[in-house]
Amino acid sequence: MEYEQFKQILKSRRSIRRYADRPVSHDDVRDLIDCARYAPSDTNSQTWKFIAVMNAEKIKQIEAMTWDCLHRVAARAETEGLGREAKLLTRSFGPYATAFADAPVLIVCLATPYQSKFREKIFDPIGFADKAIWEEEGIKSSCLASMNLMLAAHAKGLATCPMTGPVLLAQNELRNYLNIPDECQINMVIALGYPADTPSKLGRKEIDEILEIVD
Repeated sequence: MEYEQFKQILKSRRSIRRYADRPVSHDDVRDLIDCARYAPSDTNSQTWKFIAVMNAEKIKQIEAMTWDCLHRVAARAETEGLGREAKLLTRSFGPYATAFADAPVLIVCLATPYQSKFREKIFDPIGFADKAIWEEEGIKSSCLASMNLMLAAHAKGLATCPMTGPVLLAQNELRNYLNIPDECQINMVIALGYPADTPSKLGRKEIDEILEIVD
């Protein structure tokens, strides 16, 4: 592939929140995970795992449990005199956090425990870092794999939208519903399907705002 072709894939990808009533095949999902697994990871630890929910009723159930948790948070905010914030939570954040509801596929991205020869033989024996650091290493690699997945989906004519709303609001409920092992962290969920619309291009910071070159 020519560089400009690849750059166009990068620049034309959008986060899509409305999906066409068209199923995604198991083969397509497997193809995307095949692309995801070629992401780089620390010492090739490959700290990722994916759960593809392809049942509409189960996706709706995940939406419902997310809303239930959101309403509980809003109710608590009301009792604390934060009525305005509670309304914003339900009216603005709620639909944003549950925009996966009509997608034919919901991919739950997990980070598995980070293990490496360096951690086992060097880092852990000398107390190199806290446990939280190793949890971060798993999340970092899982994010790289998730980006591979989303770019591959776009190149295939599919659309995605990464979201952390269900993780922030209903992580325990989601974990129990999908029987996710305790040792796995829930990183994000990715809605997947055929796009029903194409959002307008969003502005990006200029290169000079985000780049410092040290010669």
